[in-house]
Amino acid sequence: MTSETSPSVSGDEASDPKPSPEDQLASLALSETDGPASGSPRENNRHNEIESAEEEVQTNSAAPGLAVVENSGEAVRRGRIGGVLWARTNSEPEADGPESPSSSGYAGERGSSSASSAGSGIYEIAEVRDDEVVDGVSDSQAAWVPGKRHVDEDDASISWRKRKKHYFILSNSGKPIYSRHGDEHKLAGFSATLQAIISFVENGGDRVKLVRAGKHQVVFLVKGPIYLVCISCTEEPYESLRMQLELIYGQMLLILTKSVNRCFEKNPKFDMTPLLGGTDVVFSSLIHSFSWNPATFLHAYTCLPLAYATRQAAGAILQDVADSGVLFAILMCKHKVISLVGAQKASLHPDDILLLSNFVMASESFRTSESFSPICLPRYNPMAFLYAYVHYFDIDTYLMLLTTSSEAFYHLKDCRIRIEMVLLKSSVLSEIQRSMLDGGMRVEELPLDPLPRSGSFSPHLGQHTLPTDSPDGFRELYGGIGGPAGLWHFIYRSIFLDQYVSSEFSAPISSPRQQKRLYRAYQKLYASMHERGIGPHKTQFRRDENYVLLCWVTQDFELYAAFDPLADKALAIKTCNRVCQWVKDVENEIFLLGASPFSW
Repeated sequence: MTSETSPSVSGDEASDPKPSPEDQLASLALSETDGPASGSPRENNRHNEIESAEEEVQTNSAAPGLAVVENSGEAVRRGRIGGVLWARTNSEPEADGPESPSSSGYAGERGSSSASSAGSGIYEIAEVRDDEVVDGVSDSQAAWVPGKRHVDEDDASISWRKRKKHYFILSNSGKPIYSRHGDEHKLAGFSATLQAIISFVENGGDRVKLVRAGKHQVVFLVKGPIYLVCISCTEEPYESLRMQLELIYGQMLLILTKSVNRCFEKNPKFDMTPLLGGTDVVFSSLIHSFSWNPATFLHAYTCLPLAYATRQAAGAILQDVADSGVLFAILMCKHKVISLVGAQKASLHPDDILLLSNFVMASESFRTSESFSPICLPRYNPMAFLYAYVHYFDIDTYLMLLTTSSEAFYHLKDCRIRIEMVLLKSSVLSEIQRSMLDGGMRVEELPLDPLPRSGSFSPHLGQHTLPTDSPDGFRELYGGIGGPAGLWHFIYRSIFLDQYVSSEFSAPISSPRQQKRLYRAYQKLYASMHERGIGPHKTQFRRDENYVLLCWVTQDFELYAAFDPLADKALAIKTCNRVCQWVKDVENEIFLLGASPFSW
């Protein structure tokens, strides 16, 4: 048994062997009422619950409460369902995902492939797979519903065994904590088996990372006394599955903090499920995002497209609030950032933004009530609680104010009132709604003659644009469905900003199944471009029966683009160059600029 069991690298992840800058340029033209704060001493907060569990080390620890201050101004209600008030719904459909949010990368898996060298310095990969159904999702299936899945199943159920993707959280004593499908308590024997595998390898002085069994991959992640396991036959890369387990662990820390480990140190048989009771919807929502949200593998966040002046107006009032003692002030619309401000020297990792927004959006109680809840940001400080004030301005737009003080409810409430007045007076909220209706960038709207003009320098590549790239000449490239040269979709990630922008889905990839397939293809492409030991790579060109994929990575940005499967390679490269220039031209509207960049 090897000490580090890592996945084998197949030939479908071919890429160029670090060509010189001259060769690269020659081969590629890319360029968001009154009431007591729940953090008050009389309120049983989640961190107090963990401290109590450490002292008593009992398995029947009472779940912490979240005080929810009603918008009516007087009535106050407190819930004690695992620390958070949750709307919990059982769902029967097997569908892993419904309609995906706009401007995201909902997609699907691709198979293995073989590589063939392309003369231009980009390695062309041809792959042929029959993929009529992605993770059992068909276009006609019902929309995804959050909550525990298939609670009547256990490991003896045929239907349970047929699920394409399982996630498990268990303790180092084999006690089940969470399972995506089925009742984790009915899976105690299965959890014990997983624990035995990990312990057997560790007793030999090794660490188990991955086990392959036919089409299945079993990915293990050991975090002290917490074990996380993913069993998948979706052909996703090992690194992608491992990162998904990291995010699930991070979501658990956001609810409990890493100090829960001390409970296991005092009693290996400590039962953590009461502390997580009622949070199935949070994990379910996060796991669902693995099928549509590029932030889960790009480690970047996306912004809602807004005029520069509108975003600056929102940022200015948030900055005033941050200067008054707020650690972080975040204004969001669904999963997209509108503005984000941190106190001096405080940095917020994109993964923390992802986990925090998922935690808020997964709970109906946050939508209907003014809330003050203890949370942990695992990338900021996994051992300590912060306190989050959450308020929804409308059905999609919400404000999150984070502080280190458990007595700051009224102060944050006053801050919210100030912020809301400014947002209304400056018409920011109405502009947000308009942007939601308008959507983001569309490949069909790719300019035929973007700046810079012919003969000038590209801000990304430092090379001349081709004289043949005239509007008339480029218009000839436009044909069929989608954008120029058969462009169907793209994702652009700014490395310096740790932000990305994704185009709206065009007609050829309008269904959830098609979008999920594309997402999985992007996921594989990203993994192959950043593979440890032999990455990062610079360029990659892949072609299969579904689309042509082109990826280019520089020190400034990453571009992932999908074209019609019959797209011409040279024209696809020209189109990608224009996409990069288009993004540069409108960066004030699609990225959060002007604030000090976060560093992590």
